[in-house]
Amino acid sequence: MELIQYTVRPGNTLFAIAQFFQTTINDILRYNNLQDPNSISVGQILTVPAGSAANQYYVARPGDTLWIIAQRNNTTVDNIAQLNGLTNPNVIYPGQIIKIQ
Repeated sequence: MELIQYTVRPGNTLFAIAQFFQTTINDILRYNNLQDPNSISVGQILTVPAGSAANQYYVARPGDTLWIIAQRNNTTVDNIAQLNGLTNPNVIYPGQIIKIQ
C-alpha cells in the first residue's frame, strides 16, 4: 500500500476520493485522525492509502499535458484519459492526481 498526499478540490467527497484511490472512507478517516466523513474542506491535505498496486499516480504540474505525461510514462493519452474518466483530455490542472497504468 502506498500513501498519497492528496489536496481536496471543490466538489470532492471522501466517498469519491476513496473510490478513486481504491481504498475505504474508514481508512482515510483513520490515517487523518478524522471523525466526521463530511468534515473535509477545499485545500485540506489528506493522507490517502492507495489500494491498487497496479496503478501509479502522477501529480500534474504547471505546463503539463496528457501528451507529456504519457511520454514520460510510456503510455498513451487515450489510455490515461480512459483510466481517469477524462472526457476532455486537453484539460488537466496543476495538482490533479492522475492514474497511470
